[in-house]
Amino acid sequence: MAGQGLDRRQILRAMALAAAASQFPGFERWAFGCGHVGAAKTASPAVAPAAYTPQFCTPEEYTTVERLTELILPSDGSPGAREAGVSEFVDFMIASDPGAQYEFRYGLTWLDTHSDKLHGKPFRDLDAGEQSDILKHLAYKDQYRDGEDEGRRFFGSIRELTLMGFYTSRIGLEELDFPGLKFYAESPGCPHASDREHARLRESTVNS
Repeated sequence: MAGQGLDRRQILRAMALAAAASQFPGFERWAFGCGHVGAAKTASPAVAPAAYTPQFCTPEEYTTVERLTELILPSDGSPGAREAGVSEFVDFMIASDPGAQYEFRYGLTWLDTHSDKLHGKPFRDLDAGEQSDILKHLAYKDQYRDGEDEGRRFFGSIRELTLMGFYTSRIGLEELDFPGLKFYAESPGCPHASDREHARLRESTVNS
């Protein structure tokens, strides 16, 4: 249910925020900005990473956020939102943006109220089929229903945060083959060994 991707400006903004968030010691899976090559090998196996403590969401809300991010980017044969720790990112981002907090909490409340109206339970207690059925009407234009405008706005915002969180995580950047994650023991040499003066390259550029 990921829907449309992010534009370049959104990705750059997310990466800037991700750099700040990576300094936060509470992240278990998502933040990696302070890591060092070889750190995982030298760390004591007896020391387990600290579990993330939500900064904004209540425990019930955080359970809902975890489930929403998993449904938006499921683990279908490859790592998804759960493995990337995207729910941590979403909670941290909302905690860091007071202007977004009211609408976000209102959206979570709307979702639970809507779920209770349809199935007699809050969203987090529905089975997977019921959860997916509710979200498809919020995610896809040809499935829109009257009276669900507020839900569609909330779903759009958490979908955007989910994509931001995933594609600024180590797992997401590895999926994009981001070169900044690669470690070189020595500076790679020129790939044009037979044309070190790049004469043919300059000629090709002029003629193009």
